Parts: sequence; C-alpha cells; structure tokens
Amino acid sequence: MTDLTVRIGPLELANPVVTAAGCGGTGRELARFFELTRLGAFTTTSVMLQPRAGRPTPRVAETPSGMLTAMGLPGPGVDSFLERDLPWLAEQGVPAIVSVAGNSLEEYAEVARRLNAARAVAAVEVNLAAPNVEDRGRMFGRLPGPAAEVVRAVRAATRRGVPVLAKLAPDVADLVNVALACVDAGAEGLSLINTMAGLAIDPVTLRPALAGVSGGLSGPAIRPVALRCVYEVHAALPGVPIIGSGGIATGLDALEFVLAGASAVAVGTALFHDPTAAPRILRELEEALSARGIGRLADAVGLAHRPPGHVPPQISPRRGATRPGRASEPKEKLP
Repeated sequence: MTDLTVRIGPLELANPVVTAAGCGGTGRELARFFELTRLGAFTTTSVMLQPRAGRPTPRVAETPSGMLTAMGLPGPGVDSFLERDLPWLAEQGVPAIVSVAGNSLEEYAEVARRLNAARAVAAVEVNLAAPNVEDRGRMFGRLPGPAAEVVRAVRAATRRGVPVLAKLAPDVADLVNVALACVDAGAEGLSLINTMAGLAIDPVTLRPALAGVSGGLSGPAIRPVALRCVYEVHAALPGVPIIGSGGIATGLDALEFVLAGASAVAVGTALFHDPTAAPRILRELEEALSARGIGRLADAVGLAHRPPGHVPPQISPRRGATRPGRASEPKEKLP
C-alpha cells in the first residue's frame, strides 16, 4: 500500500486529491457520484461577507483544451454558508478547506472572524484573485505588499491550529516574490495556480463570448504554466506545502505536479465533464507511484528537482518502469 498522507502545517489529509474552489459546488452535487470521504479534502466555493449574485450570463465559454469563466464570485454570503453548507460538509466527514474572498482587506478579515467559531473548518484558503475595490478593481495578489496584507489579516483572525493557504494567480510580474511575501505574512501553504486571464470572441455574434468580456482560463490549456509556477515556487520555498492545480485530468497529470513540488493536487475543470474525476485521479496516481516503486507520496514531492538519474535509496523502480528524473514516459499504460 502506498502512503498517500499529506501534511499542511498542523493539518493531515488522508490523501493528496482535493477539489478546486468553485468547482464542486456545495459538495452536494458531487456527493451524488461518490462519497466525499474519498477526497483528501473538499474546497468550497469562495465565501464572501454578503450574498452576491455574480456577473450576468453568459458566464462560461468553451475554448480549445480549456474553459473560460467569469462567474463574479456568486454565493449566499458567510452567514448562510455557516448555517447551511458547512454543517452538511461536517456530516459527510470530509475535511473542509474554506475559500474566502472579499472586496477589501476588512471584508477578508471579517469573513475569517465569522468562520473562527466553526470547528468544521480544516483550513482557510485565501483567494487573492478577488478584485480590490479600493485599488481600481486590481486583484489583491498582483503585488507582494497587498497579498501579504490580506494573508496577515486572515491569519490574525483565524484560530491557531487552522492553516491558512494563499491561492495565487500566475498573471503577476513575479510570482515567487508574491509567494514569499504570503509565507512571511503567515501562510502555512500555497495553492498554485488560480485561473489565467483570457478572452474568447463569438464568431456568430461578433462579440466577446462572455458577458463580462474577459474571464479566467482553466483546464489542460494552462497545465504547463501551472507546472512551471509550482516548480519555481517549490525551488524557492522547498519546505512550504503546495496544492497544485491547473488542468489536472489524469493520475499522470497529478504525478507531474507532485514531481514539480506539489504536496497535494486540486481537481477543478475536469469535474465539469466527469464528476467522478477526483477519485479516479487518486486511483491512477497511486498506481503511477506504485509502478515507479515509490511507497510514500512524500518521497516523490519535488523529485524533478534532483539531478538526472539520482534516485533516493527508498525508491526502487520496478521492472519496466522509468526511473524518476528521466524525460521518457513509462512504457506501461495506466487504465
């Protein structure tokens, strides 16, 4: 049996596969297809202080190898979430990573304060892609300073023992410096990456396909970018747990993120066409680790950073499997 446990600060997850924020609804939608306890954790849609209708439709547009969304962070607000959604998740027995967002520093902190009494909160993920109304709508995570201020405020409002994760988007000048600032401000982990800004034009209407004009690009189209971000941030902060996300659709996709430096992976866009994608990816990842003689997930984290041909002594690639670090793909095909 492969040891798939993951530790993020004081939080231990049974396995590394979680849902990406905003892609699993309230959890009730996915529970129709599999037991949520098969996940390492369920990440909620970003919770804001007040109810929010979101942007007008159309909000979603399909693109080659991806999807554009401009949802506008719709939701019932933190009070309704605490009354209705979080208790239901607690009943399912799945750790809840609660994504939080706000239009101002004060809103982030207030949402975190209201979550503080809820024992079902396993971790808080700070969505730094939310627009700052006090800075012409620019996202908080675009610069190290504003990102660190938000993380510091949420960390101060969150009880001890509950890790705070900073979720970062790649559309910044220097992602590594933003990540460093968030960790210095108290983040025990990082989520990489959020969606990338993109645009699609409808050839029938001759107008932008989304009502909000631009949106966030997700899916396999951004996987190489996400991998590069995880690799670079892990190189700079090798001791900081990373939840990697961006176009993960198979166990081998997940393995790439682990080798790049992710301790866990978040499945998002794949859930829209395959609601059972998360447990399938977990099974495929375990098979991929076993096929390479890796008995512990933790031993594979960041393995791509090691010199070519170097294999730690606890890893003994089985016959027919490619040694970690080589560029070629394994000969065997995973189901």
